[in-house]
Amino acid sequence: MDESVAGFWQKLLSGINWDFAAGDIAAFAALVIWLWALWPVAEIRQLLTTPNKQTQILIATIALTGLWLLNANVNAGIHVHFLGLVVLMLMFGWRLASIIALLPTLFFAIFVFKQPADFAIYALLGVCLPIFGCFILYSQMFKYLPHHLFIYIFCGGFLNGFVSILVHVLAWALWLLITTDYTWQFLSANYLVIIPLLAFPEALLNGMAITLLVVYRPDWLYDYSDRTYLWRK
Repeated sequence: MDESVAGFWQKLLSGINWDFAAGDIAAFAALVIWLWALWPVAEIRQLLTTPNKQTQILIATIALTGLWLLNANVNAGIHVHFLGLVVLMLMFGWRLASIIALLPTLFFAIFVFKQPADFAIYALLGVCLPIFGCFILYSQMFKYLPHHLFIYIFCGGFLNGFVSILVHVLAWALWLLITTDYTWQFLSANYLVIIPLLAFPEALLNGMAITLLVVYRPDWLYDYSDRTYLWRK
C-alpha cells in the first residue's frame, strides 16, 4: 500500500518543470500588483468571522478544481476545460472570486500544465481578466436593464458564461502568439475554433448553476435579493 501511494505521488510530481524565466517573475509581480489593487478588505474580514462563508468557499474551490481537471490537452500550452468563474463571481463578488480562484489555478499550473512558472500569467489572463470582464458586463446589465429575475439568470449567468470563455481563450491565444512559435493560423485552426464548442456549454453550465442557487440557496449569492428581482415595484 505504501509503495502504491509513493508511486502515485512520484508519477504525479514527475515531469514538473520548476524553471522560472525573467518574464515569469514579471508576471508574478503584475499579479501581486493586481491583487493589491483589488484586495477585498471588508470581505476578508467578514470571511474570517463567518464559518458558513468559509464552508461555501471550500465547496466552491473543490468544485472548481474538479471541473478544471476535466481538461483536454490539445497541444503544448493549449488546454481546454470549462471555467465556472461566473458562478464564483456571482457567489462571492468579483474581487473575492479572483482570490479564491488562485488555488485551483496553482493546482492546474503545477499538476496539469506541469509548469509552475505559468501560474501567474494564467491567473492574470485566464482567470482574473475573464472575471473582471464579466463583472463589467454584469454591472452594466444591472445599471441599464430591468431588475428582473430572467435578466439576472440569463445575462448574469448564461451570457456571462459565454463571455468568460471568449475572453479566456482570446487572451490566452494572444499570449501564446507572443511567447511561442505558434502562428495565428495555427491558433485559429486548433484553439480559437473551439470557442463555440466551449462557450455554449459554459453558458449553460453557469446559467443552470445560478438558477439552482436562486431557487435553493439564494443566500449564497453575493448581491442577489428577492426584493430587487421578484417583488413588484
